[in-house]
Amino acid sequence: MEKAYMLISCDVGEEHYVYSKLQEIPEIKDCIITYGSYDIVAKFETNTLDEMNQAILSKIRRLEKIRSTITLRVTD
Repeated sequence: MEKAYMLISCDVGEEHYVYSKLQEIPEIKDCIITYGSYDIVAKFETNTLDEMNQAILSKIRRLEKIRSTITLRVTD
């Protein structure tokens, strides 16, 4: 099982829109809106590293209103 956290910066005032879109992605297991340097922290899990890369590239990073992301992979 591959796990990661993603720190997401959104366009100003769009964190609730991005949050709702992230909730539709099955690989995302938890998601919270935060205040500070990042607007959202998302936790996601996949079976393989390839699935994780695909989820990041095709589902998350292409969402409208996301300005930047930082992905932190979890190691056991």
